[in-house]
Amino acid sequence: MNVADSHTESFNKQLAEFIDASPTPFHAVTNIANLLHTAGFQPLNESEDWTLKQGEKYFVTRNGSSIIAFVAGGEDLAETGIRMAGAHTDSPCLMVKPQPEMLNNGYFQLGVEVYGGALLNPWFDRDLSLAGRLVYSDANGQLKQKLVNFDEAVAIIPSLAIHLDREANKDRSINAQTDIPPILMQAEEKSDFRELLAERFLADGEQVLDYELCFYDLQGATTIGLEKEFFASARLDNLLSCFVGAKAIIDAQTTCTSVLVCNDHEEVGSVSAVGADGPFLESVVDRLCGDLCGDTRASNKARVLDGSLLISCDNAHAVHPNFASKHDSGHSPSLNGGPVIKVNSSQRYATNGVTASLFRQLCAEVDVPVQSFVTRSDLGCGSTIGPVTSAKLGIPTLDVGIPQLAMHSCRELTGALDPVRLSKVLTQFFNRPGRLGVAEADVSVNH
Repeated sequence: MNVADSHTESFNKQLAEFIDASPTPFHAVTNIANLLHTAGFQPLNESEDWTLKQGEKYFVTRNGSSIIAFVAGGEDLAETGIRMAGAHTDSPCLMVKPQPEMLNNGYFQLGVEVYGGALLNPWFDRDLSLAGRLVYSDANGQLKQKLVNFDEAVAIIPSLAIHLDREANKDRSINAQTDIPPILMQAEEKSDFRELLAERFLADGEQVLDYELCFYDLQGATTIGLEKEFFASARLDNLLSCFVGAKAIIDAQTTCTSVLVCNDHEEVGSVSAVGADGPFLESVVDRLCGDLCGDTRASNKARVLDGSLLISCDNAHAVHPNFASKHDSGHSPSLNGGPVIKVNSSQRYATNGVTASLFRQLCAEVDVPVQSFVTRSDLGCGSTIGPVTSAKLGIPTLDVGIPQLAMHSCRELTGALDPVRLSKVLTQFFNRPGRLGVAEADVSVNH
């Protein structure tokens, strides 16, 4: 397999730099905002009035962990609808507890809480660092916040030696309370974690009041394989889709209104002020309809949403060669086989026949192969922001994703060819003129 195309290599190099610089949703949103701002997108503030101009590009953030970027198209919004792509900024990880200090047998450790459905075994014996957001008071007592990153190995979770656990390779379970507190140093007395943070990141007179910090694997993203056909990294689910979406909306030359939404908290259900089940996207859509539609009647918003489409981008399960039986035999996506349309009859994915067909057309227009995934009928199925957003806005939606292995591990694997492919499809999606969708079927009533 030849993956030495210079455009693909350049794209993956930028992807690796983005993921490495984004150990938390806060860092990811900051880096997406920087990409957008460099490309001419203007920042907006939710607390201020907006005066949107056709042809201009904007972005807005909420809580520093969710971001929406959009192009205010020159076409009639009620006639063309909105092209939307969605992803999420969060990944399963180990969050530091509010009072985390532990002193056990001469080792200083921090208590952690598992965020999301993390695969815990891979967290052992890794070089771990810490990053996130600090909230602190300055010398005048003013509350401020600051993104921080130790950016070096500061902790580790050592495995228990096989000699002390002879059944480890047969039946090893992990207790999230007792087995995974990371070791940070040897100590004779317990340190105050907030004071350690202040010494590292704050000036004299400033005091840490609270924080949202998580451990992350320090190993950087890289291409691997004898022919460099694979891309390995932490947080591929779902920073890969965030970067791909950002590149697509930046590269698009669209005359239609286009939106990229990257929500936090998908891994824990999306129910928050910044999650897909919150009001963030709907509030932006309302403002778009108000500023870009001459008529602000509710019926006009309904017309806009009916002609819109959301492509929810969240990585898909590639078939694992050692566990192929975990897949439905007719739906076994492969790495480097192209983006995957994800289908579930119980609406864990929001895809239907019409939205899937539109995506297949887009892929064909840019010569990108496409695959399908349906989980085995005797296994459970994950979900995405797709069904949540679709239900909240009433917008036609489909779920797609880059195929990957080791989902929810602290290090995941995908194909080197597929990220740029999905970006091409999304760019084509943003650029497609006219109203999306297909004609409604005729309904006849027999008397």
